[in-house]
Amino acid sequence: MTSRQTISYDGPGGPFEGVFCIDGSPTEPKPGVLIAPSFRGRSDFEAEKAEKLAGMGYAALALDPYGDGRQASGPEQAGAWMSALDQDRPLLLNRMQAALDALLAQPGVDSRRIAAIGFCFGGKCVLDLARSGADIRGVVSFHGVYDRPPQTPTEPIRAKVLVLHGWEDPLGKPEQTVSLARELTERGADWQIHAYGHTGHAFTNPSATARDSGMFFSESANRRSWQSMSNFLDEIFG
Repeated sequence: MTSRQTISYDGPGGPFEGVFCIDGSPTEPKPGVLIAPSFRGRSDFEAEKAEKLAGMGYAALALDPYGDGRQASGPEQAGAWMSALDQDRPLLLNRMQAALDALLAQPGVDSRRIAAIGFCFGGKCVLDLARSGADIRGVVSFHGVYDRPPQTPTEPIRAKVLVLHGWEDPLGKPEQTVSLARELTERGADWQIHAYGHTGHAFTNPSATARDSGMFFSESANRRSWQSMSNFLDEIFG
Protein backbone atom coordinates (compact mmCIF):
# COMPACT_ATOMS: atom_id res chain seq x y z
CA MET A 1 0.00 0.00 0.00
CA THR A 2 1.30 3.43 -0.93
CA SER A 3 1.85 5.97 1.83
CA ARG A 4 1.12 9.62 0.88
CA GLN A 5 1.96 12.47 3.21
CA THR A 6 2.45 16.22 3.06
CA ILE A 7 5.87 17.20 4.37
CA SER A 8 7.28 20.60 5.28
CA TYR A 9 10.84 21.53 4.37
CA ASP A 10 13.01 24.61 4.56
CA GLY A 11 14.57 26.67 1.79
CA PRO A 12 14.92 30.27 0.56
CA GLY A 13 11.48 31.91 0.72
CA GLY A 14 10.00 28.94 2.59
CA PRO A 15 8.74 26.99 4.35
CA PHE A 16 7.64 24.68 1.56
CA GLU A 17 5.07 21.88 1.42
CA GLY A 18 5.71 18.82 -0.72
CA VAL A 19 3.83 15.58 -1.18
CA PHE A 20 5.90 12.47 -0.50
CA CYS A 21 4.81 9.01 -1.64
CA ILE A 22 6.42 5.62 -1.00
CA ASP A 23 5.39 2.02 -0.58
CA GLY A 24 3.99 1.76 2.94
CA SER A 25 6.34 -1.02 4.00
CA PRO A 26 9.64 -0.73 2.11
CA THR A 27 12.09 -3.53 2.87
CA GLU A 28 15.08 -1.71 1.37
CA PRO A 29 15.89 1.85 0.25
CA LYS A 30 14.16 2.86 -2.97
CA PRO A 31 15.34 5.13 -5.77
CA GLY A 32 14.03 8.65 -5.30
CA VAL A 33 12.30 10.81 -7.88
CA LEU A 34 11.80 14.55 -7.45
CA ILE A 35 8.80 16.01 -9.31
CA ALA A 36 8.78 19.70 -10.34
CA PRO A 37 5.34 21.11 -11.24
CA SER A 38 3.97 23.39 -13.90
CA PHE A 39 3.78 27.15 -13.44
CA ARG A 40 0.60 26.88 -11.36
CA GLY A 41 2.49 25.26 -8.48
CA ARG A 42 2.20 21.83 -6.90
CA SER A 43 -1.25 20.39 -7.50
CA ASP A 44 -3.12 17.09 -7.51
CA PHE A 45 -1.61 16.44 -10.95
CA GLU A 46 1.92 16.17 -9.53
CA ALA A 47 0.75 14.38 -6.37
CA GLU A 48 -0.92 11.75 -8.54
CA LYS A 49 2.32 11.33 -10.48
CA ALA A 50 4.12 10.80 -7.16
CA GLU A 51 1.62 8.11 -6.21
CA LYS A 52 2.02 6.46 -9.60
CA LEU A 53 5.81 6.44 -9.27
CA ALA A 54 5.52 4.99 -5.77
CA GLY A 55 3.44 2.19 -7.24
CA MET A 56 6.29 1.53 -9.68
CA GLY A 57 8.73 1.02 -6.82
CA TYR A 58 10.13 4.53 -6.33
CA ALA A 59 10.00 7.09 -3.54
CA ALA A 60 8.67 10.34 -5.01
CA LEU A 61 8.42 13.92 -3.78
CA ALA A 62 6.21 16.46 -5.59
CA LEU A 63 7.95 19.71 -4.69
CA ASP A 64 6.58 23.15 -3.90
CA PRO A 65 8.22 25.93 -5.97
CA TYR A 66 6.45 28.93 -4.42
CA GLY A 67 6.26 28.23 -0.68
CA ASP A 68 3.47 27.34 1.75
CA GLY A 69 2.04 24.92 -0.82
CA ARG A 70 0.63 27.85 -2.81
CA GLN A 71 -1.20 27.16 -6.06
CA ALA A 72 -2.02 29.93 -8.48
CA SER A 73 -5.69 30.77 -8.91
CA GLY A 74 -5.27 31.30 -12.63
CA PRO A 75 -2.76 31.74 -15.45
CA GLU A 76 -2.17 35.45 -14.76
CA GLN A 77 -1.10 34.83 -11.17
CA ALA A 78 0.87 31.73 -12.17
CA GLY A 79 2.67 33.71 -14.84
CA ALA A 80 3.66 36.40 -12.34
CA TRP A 81 4.99 33.86 -9.84
CA MET A 82 6.90 32.00 -12.53
CA SER A 83 8.30 35.23 -13.97
CA ALA A 84 9.75 36.18 -10.59
CA LEU A 85 11.73 32.92 -10.54
CA ASP A 86 12.64 33.22 -14.22
CA GLN A 87 14.28 36.54 -13.37
CA ASP A 88 16.21 35.02 -10.46
CA ARG A 89 17.51 31.67 -11.68
CA PRO A 90 19.94 31.30 -8.74
CA LEU A 91 16.93 31.47 -6.38
CA LEU A 92 15.09 28.92 -8.52
CA LEU A 93 18.08 26.58 -8.36
CA ASN A 94 18.41 27.05 -4.59
CA ARG A 95 14.77 26.05 -4.18
CA MET A 96 15.34 22.98 -6.34
CA GLN A 97 18.35 22.02 -4.22
CA ALA A 98 16.28 22.49 -1.04
CA ALA A 99 13.63 20.15 -2.43
CA LEU A 100 16.32 17.64 -3.38
CA ASP A 101 17.68 17.78 0.16
CA ALA A 102 14.15 17.17 1.47
CA LEU A 103 13.80 14.08 -0.70
CA LEU A 104 17.17 12.76 0.44
CA ALA A 105 16.13 13.25 4.08
CA GLN A 106 13.05 11.01 3.79
CA PRO A 107 13.25 7.50 5.28
CA GLY A 108 13.41 4.73 2.71
CA VAL A 109 15.15 6.81 0.00
CA ASP A 110 18.37 5.55 -1.58
CA SER A 111 20.54 8.67 -1.73
CA ARG A 112 22.75 7.08 -4.39
CA ARG A 113 19.87 6.67 -6.85
CA ILE A 114 18.03 9.95 -7.45
CA ALA A 115 16.32 11.43 -10.50
CA ALA A 116 14.16 14.48 -11.15
CA ILE A 117 11.26 14.95 -13.55
CA GLY A 118 9.36 18.12 -14.39
CA PHE A 119 6.35 19.31 -16.35
CA CYS A 120 6.24 22.61 -18.30
CA PHE A 121 7.96 25.15 -16.01
CA GLY A 122 9.07 22.12 -13.99
CA GLY A 123 10.96 20.92 -17.04
CA LYS A 124 13.05 24.07 -16.87
CA CYS A 125 13.55 23.47 -13.15
CA VAL A 126 14.99 19.99 -13.59
CA LEU A 127 17.14 21.06 -16.52
CA ASP A 128 18.60 23.81 -14.31
CA LEU A 129 19.29 21.20 -11.65
CA ALA A 130 21.23 19.15 -14.20
CA ARG A 131 23.01 22.26 -15.49
CA SER A 132 24.19 22.99 -11.95
CA GLY A 133 26.16 19.74 -11.85
CA ALA A 134 23.90 18.15 -9.23
CA ASP A 135 25.00 14.64 -8.33
CA ILE A 136 21.88 12.82 -9.49
CA ARG A 137 21.43 10.01 -11.99
CA GLY A 138 19.15 11.74 -14.47
CA VAL A 139 16.45 14.30 -15.27
CA VAL A 140 13.35 14.12 -17.45
CA SER A 141 11.67 17.20 -18.93
CA PHE A 142 8.05 16.85 -20.11
CA HIS A 143 7.13 19.71 -22.50
CA GLY A 144 9.64 21.92 -20.69
CA VAL A 145 11.11 25.36 -21.34
CA TYR A 146 14.67 25.36 -22.60
CA ASP A 147 16.28 28.77 -22.13
CA ARG A 148 19.53 28.46 -20.23
CA PRO A 149 20.34 30.61 -17.19
CA PRO A 150 22.47 33.73 -17.77
CA GLN A 151 25.40 32.05 -16.05
CA THR A 152 26.03 28.30 -15.96
CA PRO A 153 29.05 26.17 -15.11
CA THR A 154 31.21 24.86 -17.94
CA GLU A 155 32.09 21.45 -16.51
CA PRO A 156 30.33 18.35 -17.87
CA ILE A 157 26.72 17.71 -16.86
CA ARG A 158 26.73 14.55 -14.75
CA ALA A 159 23.04 13.69 -14.91
CA LYS A 160 21.69 11.90 -17.96
CA VAL A 161 19.02 13.97 -19.69
CA LEU A 162 15.77 12.92 -21.37
CA VAL A 163 13.68 15.64 -23.05
CA LEU A 164 10.12 14.74 -24.06
CA HIS A 165 8.95 17.37 -26.50
CA GLY A 166 5.92 18.30 -28.59
CA TRP A 167 7.23 19.40 -31.97
CA GLU A 168 4.54 22.09 -32.29
CA ASP A 169 5.13 23.47 -28.79
CA PRO A 170 4.97 27.29 -29.04
CA LEU A 171 7.23 27.56 -25.97
CA GLY A 172 9.86 25.28 -27.47
CA LYS A 173 10.22 26.11 -31.14
CA PRO A 174 12.55 24.01 -33.33
CA GLU A 175 15.43 26.50 -33.04
CA GLN A 176 15.12 26.49 -29.23
CA THR A 177 15.10 22.71 -29.15
CA VAL A 178 18.19 22.56 -31.35
CA SER A 179 19.86 25.16 -29.13
CA LEU A 180 19.21 22.94 -26.10
CA ALA A 181 20.73 19.95 -27.92
CA ARG A 182 23.79 22.04 -28.75
CA GLU A 183 24.11 23.17 -25.13
CA LEU A 184 23.84 19.61 -23.79
CA THR A 185 26.40 18.43 -26.32
CA GLU A 186 28.83 21.20 -25.38
CA ARG A 187 28.46 20.27 -21.71
CA GLY A 188 29.20 16.60 -22.43
CA ALA A 189 25.80 15.35 -21.28
CA ASP A 190 24.39 11.93 -22.12
CA TRP A 191 21.19 13.28 -23.69
CA GLN A 192 18.10 12.23 -25.62
CA ILE A 193 15.31 14.32 -27.14
CA HIS A 194 12.09 12.53 -28.12
CA ALA A 195 9.88 14.75 -30.27
CA TYR A 196 6.21 13.96 -30.90
CA GLY A 197 4.66 15.16 -34.14
CA HIS A 198 1.38 17.10 -34.23
CA THR A 199 1.85 17.73 -30.50
CA GLY A 200 1.96 21.02 -28.60
CA HIS A 201 2.66 22.16 -25.07
CA ALA A 202 1.07 20.56 -21.97
CA PHE A 203 0.49 17.27 -23.79
CA THR A 204 0.40 15.29 -20.51
CA ASN A 205 -2.41 17.36 -19.00
CA PRO A 206 -5.95 16.19 -19.81
CA SER A 207 -7.35 19.59 -18.85
CA ALA A 208 -5.28 21.36 -21.53
CA THR A 209 -7.68 22.09 -24.39
CA ALA A 210 -6.39 25.35 -25.94
CA ARG A 211 -5.45 23.85 -29.29
CA ASP A 212 -5.50 27.20 -31.09
CA SER A 213 -2.71 28.47 -28.82
CA GLY A 214 -0.75 25.20 -28.97
CA MET A 215 -1.61 24.02 -25.44
CA PHE A 216 -3.43 20.71 -25.68
CA PHE A 217 -3.50 17.18 -24.32
CA SER A 218 -2.36 14.29 -26.51
CA GLU A 219 -3.27 10.79 -25.41
CA SER A 220 -0.59 9.17 -27.56
CA ALA A 221 2.21 11.58 -26.56
CA ASN A 222 1.20 11.28 -22.90
CA ARG A 223 1.35 7.49 -23.06
CA ARG A 224 4.54 7.32 -25.09
CA SER A 225 6.37 9.90 -22.97
CA TRP A 226 5.53 8.13 -19.71
CA GLN A 227 6.80 4.87 -21.17
CA SER A 228 10.00 6.59 -22.30
CA MET A 229 10.46 8.00 -18.80
CA SER A 230 9.85 4.56 -17.29
CA ASN A 231 12.48 3.01 -19.57
CA PHE A 232 14.90 5.82 -18.74
CA LEU A 233 14.49 5.33 -14.98
CA ASP A 234 15.01 1.58 -15.40
CA GLU A 235 18.25 2.31 -17.24
CA ILE A 236 19.74 4.90 -14.91
CA PHE A 237 18.83 3.04 -11.73
CA GLY A 238 19.94 -0.34 -13.04
